[in-house]
Amino acid sequence: MGARAGIVVCITSFLLGALFTHWIADSLTLWKSPVTDEHLWTAASYYSIVTKGPREILYLLFALVILGGSTILWSFGDGQAGNLMFDGGSIFLFGMTAVMYVYAVLPNLLTHFENLPPHGLKDPFPRTLRQSTLDLASNNLICSVALTGVLALQAGRFWAETPDSDDEEFVLVEAPSAEEQQQQQQQRQQEKSSPPISAANTSSTALKDCLSDGKVKPLLQQRVQT
Repeated sequence: MGARAGIVVCITSFLLGALFTHWIADSLTLWKSPVTDEHLWTAASYYSIVTKGPREILYLLFALVILGGSTILWSFGDGQAGNLMFDGGSIFLFGMTAVMYVYAVLPNLLTHFENLPPHGLKDPFPRTLRQSTLDLASNNLICSVALTGVLALQAGRFWAETPDSDDEEFVLVEAPSAEEQQQQQQQRQQEKSSPPISAANTSSTALKDCLSDGKVKPLLQQRVQT
C-alpha cells in the first residue's frame, strides 16, 4: 500500500515539475496584461524549442504516465473504502490530464509551433497563432491543477489511514458476567451486615489487658490499708 502510494506521488510530482517548466512562456500569456506581441513571440519561440527536443523525452513521459495510471488502477482494485474515494478521484484527474495532453496539447504543438516564420520581437504576431498560444497556456494550467489535485487526494488518503493516538491507547474492557455481578452484590451485603468495630470495644480490650497485668494490685492494697 505504501509503495504504491509512493510511486503515484513521485510520478505525479515529476510530471507536475515538467509542466512547471512551461511557466517561462505561460506566465507571459496568462498572468500579464495586456498581452503584447513581444510576449506572444517569446512564448511561441519557447514552444518551438520544445517541439525540437529529443523524442526520447516524450517516450519517457508516456512511460511514466502509463506506470502512474496502472499503479492507481492497481490500488483502486483492492476495493477498500479509502481506495474507492481517493483513488477514484485520482484516476479521474490523472486520466483527464493524460487525455488533454494527448488530444489537445501535443497536436497543437506539432501543428502550429514546429516551424515558426522568420520574425522579430517587435513584429506583429499572426492571428492564426495567437489563439493556439493562449490555448497551450490554458491547457498547461488545467493539467497542473489536475495533478495538484492528485497529490492532494493521496495526501488525504494517507491522513485518513493514519491511526490516531487516542485509538492506540484505548483498551476494551469486557462487562462482568451475571455470576460475577451476583458475587459482588453478596460481598457488599456481607460487608454491610458485619458489625463495625467501635472505639468502646477497643478501649475495653485495652482495659482488660491492663487489669491482667500485676501493676494494678499494689495500688488496691494501698487504698485498703488507708
